[in-house]
Amino acid sequence: MIRTDIVLENFIPADVSPERPLVIAGPCSAESEEQMITTARQLSAMGIKIFRAGIWKPRTRPNSFEGHGSAALAWMKKVKQETGMYTSTEVANVKHVYEALKAGIDIIWIGARTTTNPFAVQEIA
Repeated sequence: MIRTDIVLENFIPADVSPERPLVIAGPCSAESEEQMITTARQLSAMGIKIFRAGIWKPRTRPNSFEGHGSAALAWMKKVKQETGMYTSTEVANVKHVYEALKAGIDIIWIGARTTTNPFAVQEIA
């Protein structure tokens, strides 16, 4: 089923230009609340408007760190509240999408590993 009730917001900051490109920055993996808040404050002080962090980490090896998952979404909320930055993360399935949107994540993307699975991409879409 195709949804027609979704409205996309233009959230690109007004000061983005060829002289000041849009920068999205943050840790590859959300490892702790302290790491997230400290990093976000530093980036915000540098003028970065969009914070990214890996909440769910797809891995090729079993039993390796796969991220803190949904628990780390609360850290992203705190980043947004304390810095006013937009937040973003990678999603790999429809459950991730729902959880991220419910937590107020502004930007989601489908990662390289997930794009190799057309069924996963179709489910997320």
